[in-house]
Amino acid sequence: WRATKEWLDKQAKGSVVYVAFGSEVKPNQTELTEIAHGLELSGLPFFWVLRNRRGLADTESTELPEGFEERTKGRGVVCTSWAPQFKILSHDSVGGVLTHSGWSTVVEAIQFERALILLTFLVDQGLHASFLVEKKMAYLIPRDERDGSFTGDLVAESLRLVMVAQEGKMYRDTAKEMRGLFGDRYRQDRYVDNFLGFLLSHSRSKAKDKQIHD
Repeated sequence: WRATKEWLDKQAKGSVVYVAFGSEVKPNQTELTEIAHGLELSGLPFFWVLRNRRGLADTESTELPEGFEERTKGRGVVCTSWAPQFKILSHDSVGGVLTHSGWSTVVEAIQFERALILLTFLVDQGLHASFLVEKKMAYLIPRDERDGSFTGDLVAESLRLVMVAQEGKMYRDTAKEMRGLFGDRYRQDRYVDNFLGFLLSHSRSKAKDKQIHD
């Protein structure tokens, strides 16, 4: 933690993007390359917790683009071991979180007023993301509707929108406004109820669509 804190201390307040996709998600080689490309293009400082394996059974090897770490040296950190996420998110230099929309990471990000940039991989993550986007609590990186792919250019554009652009100020403001939610039990329960209601209506909508197409 000491080395991580020393690096964070050198960064400007609210400038760092914390990047983590949880223990369940491992981007494939193409996705990993585009994420790296986006982080590099964005010009923003970043701390990336990169899991190379999802367990002993995971034999698929993925690698960062050649020269990536050298080109982003000083501006970015790639951590392939365990990282103290809570401590990192609490540091003043962190301004945003690029995440798969896992609920625990979302809650921690909001607790520390960090803006959310979402890149989903699994079905339930998409539902979380839809709820957060609907409530103007996060920005979802666009994917191609035909094949689900995304580009590094869009990753960079999304990061800069949320972190520094005037058009993305609403996401930074919402992050500040939402902090009180998780210190207020009544409001937190209400949002959980709203989210469950969102999931229920989504499920009914899907079922109705299926009946129509059947």
